[in-house]
Amino acid sequence: MSFRISVSGAAADAVRTAVPVLVDDLVASSITALDPALWGAAAEDEASKRLGWTESVAISRPLVPEILALRESLLEKGVTHIALAGMGGSSLAPEVITRTAGVELTVLDSTDPGQVLAALSDRLESTALVVSSKSGSTVETDSQRRVFERAFVAAGIDPAERIIVVTDPGSPLEASATEAGYRVFNADPTVGGRYSALTAFGLVPSGLAGVDIAELLDEAESISLALAIDSAENPGLVLGAAIAATSPRRDKLAIVADGTHIVGFADWVEQLIAESTGKLGTGILPVVLDTDAPELAENLADVQVVRVVDDAGLEIFPAHDSSGEIRVSGTLGAQFLVWEYATVVAGRLLQINPFDQPDVESAKIATRGLLDSRPEPEPAAFISDGIEVRGTPHVIGAASDLASAVDALLEELGPDGYVAVQAYVDRLALPELVQVRDLLASLSHRPVTFGWGPRFLHSTGQFHKGGPATGVFLQILATPAEDLDIPGRPFTFGELIQAQASGDASVLAEHGRPVLTLTLTQPASNLTTLFDALR
Repeated sequence: MSFRISVSGAAADAVRTAVPVLVDDLVASSITALDPALWGAAAEDEASKRLGWTESVAISRPLVPEILALRESLLEKGVTHIALAGMGGSSLAPEVITRTAGVELTVLDSTDPGQVLAALSDRLESTALVVSSKSGSTVETDSQRRVFERAFVAAGIDPAERIIVVTDPGSPLEASATEAGYRVFNADPTVGGRYSALTAFGLVPSGLAGVDIAELLDEAESISLALAIDSAENPGLVLGAAIAATSPRRDKLAIVADGTHIVGFADWVEQLIAESTGKLGTGILPVVLDTDAPELAENLADVQVVRVVDDAGLEIFPAHDSSGEIRVSGTLGAQFLVWEYATVVAGRLLQINPFDQPDVESAKIATRGLLDSRPEPEPAAFISDGIEVRGTPHVIGAASDLASAVDALLEELGPDGYVAVQAYVDRLALPELVQVRDLLASLSHRPVTFGWGPRFLHSTGQFHKGGPATGVFLQILATPAEDLDIPGRPFTFGELIQAQASGDASVLAEHGRPVLTLTLTQPASNLTTLFDALR
């Protein structure tokens, strides 16, 4: 089969309890029939416009020859390298698709000036840029497009020959791209960004980069019938119940890639579940873990483990495991579709709308306000070995050095809390920063998430503000070695990423979330100081 699932312990109990009810309520067939009433009256209007992903395979089929024809045309012109400017759902799915296929795609999902400069300097002469934005107004993507346009012109390249746009019909981006003569692919407007893996947003950049996108759609289609049937074996119902119906609910979902051929899948699942469920004070927090992560040895009562495995590892459960695990295996296309079904099933079980993201906009508004008013930066509470330390009053009040500031943040953790690390840095230049995650997990004995800023603002940022008020937040910023202006804008990339971090910190503080912000003024040397403090 293209997808298989096995459950044990608490997850198996949840499946036995919840799936018969879901079957009796005809949930699977109702999803496939595009019934917007499944999530209650308050969600009905939004749901009526957001169920197109269930038909993505059929709707996307005609795109395949168009994408392949464009790829051949670009190759004939010497274009051998594809870059993607996009955030959230516009970049996470193509990143998983291309990495799993072993195909190169440069994903630009950052406003860090160093990371943008690295993309601009990477084979520009043979590069085409895919600009992906559902709304057409995403500030990150708009800024990335502007600097690429300038770079192409400076290199004597007509941007109309190198820029491809993916957006919803009628968006501001469609209008401006059409006027500029860019090739435009319209996406299905009835599909939300995080559910768009099998639409133009996932297929255009992946297909242009060289992925067999027809095979990806075949993989998804092979599981479609099983997902549409009201049956106790329906994998979407089983997975949705396993992640959302445990009693008491295990509201942290540890996602572990454990022998799967799929590369980076947990990062895509993280956005899908966190942004879909984290609202109205409830939700499921995805925690992306390696197989040796400290949390897996803690046996935490509120953590449900799901392992993405190959078929050989599906039925193997640790003999000492009393809490139970979920194990899934399958092709990438099937995994996309099953997890989308499971997420909306989880939304029904949690009694929330899985299609809106009411708290994402708050950080965007705060960012725009800071960019418009340009206030002087808040002075650091103190500087420790070149690391500027700021934070909310309870965190920073009693701190005198870096270690005590971290201790003060962790003291705000409750028994059901989590730590969120938000790294607003160049992830290409500082990949080792991810080590902070395991260090904090060992120190706190609680689940720790790690997100690269600002991309997480389009995914887990929703859960941080709208989900349970149990998180504490560590922001890590870095002073850029070189800044980069944005054509036609009164701010630079360095100012933009600073405003995004400051704006989100202010919104978190308004929601009563503890925040500690560390700015690395000399990133390479400051890392050692930071790691020592966390040890």
